[in-house]
Amino acid sequence: MFRITSIVLAAVMAATAWAGEPEALIRPAGEADLPDFLWQARPVVVFADTAEDPRFIEQMQLLNENVPALADRDVVVLTDTDPAAKSPLRQRLRPRGFMLVLVGKDGQIELRKPLPWTVREISRSIDKMPIRQREVEERRLSN
Repeated sequence: MFRITSIVLAAVMAATAWAGEPEALIRPAGEADLPDFLWQARPVVVFADTAEDPRFIEQMQLLNENVPALADRDVVVLTDTDPAAKSPLRQRLRPRGFMLVLVGKDGQIELRKPLPWTVREISRSIDKMPIRQREVEERRLSN
């Protein structure tokens, strides 16, 4: 009985820890620009012409379904749903309507997609990147 209680308690604590994480991981683009994240995080930028765009809504739901996988890969999600604001990200990446952009830690644009992607698809793309493979290897060797 004690073991089951410990497992349940650990699961609840983990869920509570992740409960506040989406706000830190997913945020509006604002004045952010890609050099702000160089060698620190992998930006996933989600553009739409309005927050009511069904593709934007679907993408945000997909991203919120597996926040731990994104956090493990040092992903920060930036959203931009205001074309009139002409944010630095919008000026640099020049989206047309909905667009998902994955940027590597080195600042290189790794992919652009006109449709929503699951966290699994994004994770697979990240896991193929040489920098990510090096991170995984370093983590494996340190354990």
